[in-house]
Amino acid sequence: MNTVFIDGAAGTTGLEIRERLSGRAAFEVIVLEDERRKDVAARRDAIASADVTILCLPDDAARDAVSLGNPDSRFIDASSVHRTDPAWTYGFAELSPGQRAAIENARLVSNPGCYPTGFLALVAPLVAQGLLPADWPYSVNAVSGYSGGGKALIERYEQAEAPAFRAYGLTLEHKHLPEMKAHAGLAETPIFAPAVVPGFRGMLVEVPLPLAAMGAKGRAEDLAEALAEHYDGERLVTVKQTDGVGEMLIAKDQAPSDRLDLYVFSSGDGGQARLIAMLDNLGKGASGAAVQNLNLMTGQPETEGLRL
Repeated sequence: MNTVFIDGAAGTTGLEIRERLSGRAAFEVIVLEDERRKDVAARRDAIASADVTILCLPDDAARDAVSLGNPDSRFIDASSVHRTDPAWTYGFAELSPGQRAAIENARLVSNPGCYPTGFLALVAPLVAQGLLPADWPYSVNAVSGYSGGGKALIERYEQAEAPAFRAYGLTLEHKHLPEMKAHAGLAETPIFAPAVVPGFRGMLVEVPLPLAAMGAKGRAEDLAEALAEHYDGERLVTVKQTDGVGEMLIAKDQAPSDRLDLYVFSSGDGGQARLIAMLDNLGKGASGAAVQNLNLMTGQPETEGLRL
């Protein structure tokens, strides 16, 4: 049996990880009483006794939590603080050849961000194969359910006067941008336009591509085929057919999912494309990915406990 400590278990991500581990004989979750959750000595003891600690904390707190461990402590960090740190293994098993094995053998794993999961799944394999240029200033349009914004945004959206649409990141700065650029192998930082809609969970991430202008080495059909080949055999990531798809919807009561579905839409002349990823920001974008990484690190079936 593997022991797991979820530091920050009272937050949305931590609660959903705990739910996915519930009833699994392979794991015993170390739980601190409410009055000890912020006690440094209690947390240090929990980290020392855990086979794997999952950090569901703000960035600075996650960095501090790692310092409480010893040289043998294994961590999965769901914050953004270690996602471009070369000492940490990026926890996106399907992203590139060898990544799954790297996670299995890692001591330190950084969980991908929700928006970057969609962006990277679409763009990184195509850049790696030379079908899309690394030096193009990519645009990313994305909407997410409000649960991704943490306690304060959840409370705001669950009030009667909740906004219908919230655009943010208007300074063109966002903590996900270094992760997007680094793990896609890009020379330019993407232009990122995130927004929040009044549904609890769910996410659409879109990358519009003017293929005729950007020096891409393939048609939209070639991009779809390359993505389908890259993710062939994956249980959580699927490239979907777009015939007959006239709209894409996020329901206000969207069902939980740990899947990631990818779409390539094209103009009639093939000169333009819209790459779209659909996922649950709390699933493959957070808690589901953490449990997938935990399974890999502890030798358990990769998708055990996940919502397929």
